[in-house]
Amino acid sequence: MEDIISEIENDQEYLDLQKELVLLQKWIIKNDKRLLLIFEGRDSAGKTGTVKRFTQYINPKHYKVIALEKPTDVEQKQWYFQRYLHHLPDAGEITLFDRSWYNRALVEPVMGFCTDEQYHLFMNQVNDVEKMLVDDGIHIIKFWFTIDKEEQKERLDERSSSLLTSWKISPVDLKAQAKWEEYTQYKKKMFSVTGTKKAPWIVIEGNHKKSARLEAMRYVLNLFDYDEKGVTGVSLTPDKDIYKIVSS
Repeated sequence: MEDIISEIENDQEYLDLQKELVLLQKWIIKNDKRLLLIFEGRDSAGKTGTVKRFTQYINPKHYKVIALEKPTDVEQKQWYFQRYLHHLPDAGEITLFDRSWYNRALVEPVMGFCTDEQYHLFMNQVNDVEKMLVDDGIHIIKFWFTIDKEEQKERLDERSSSLLTSWKISPVDLKAQAKWEEYTQYKKKMFSVTGTKKAPWIVIEGNHKKSARLEAMRYVLNLFDYDEKGVTGVSLTPDKDIYKIVSS
């Protein structure tokens, strides 16, 4: 009950951060900036819910949420990055990837959806791809939402037991707990190789959904000097107990 009361009392914090996101978006549009947000994490880590909070009030004409399905036969024969790069932000636009090209660094090798050769080729290319995007002026922020094994189990059980959310459960989700250690090993490799100075990983403690969402929003807002920044009075300094930066 205490947690519920706390969330109700702090709803204004959500609204104020979302107002700041509206101001940030106006600045991005006005100055032809390009922002790419990548949301990654284990199954049920809170990626989609966070994306919804980011986009709840911003102008839909100037952002797009990309959550790609399984590649088509044609896409499977293309350069791996091709179908993702098609959705890069244009000038004045924000693109939010709800899962991204990092499927190939984690989900695909764990689940056997790619070969070892394809995995290693991706790992050899991804930093160069991201460097080119950053050098061309695209702001890339890569979020990883981390949860523990018990929290994931609870969330997956909750999803599968509710008619409202059971549609979210996929065959991959059902294997998430059994594959936990394999995911962990590939995640560590992904961080060590792809957490770069130009495109570091922002790891968000995600066991508590609300604080994870708030700190992700705060992290993005803190990075940019947009017009009227801070006008709401809400804190724009992310909590270092909830996030950390991973880069080599």
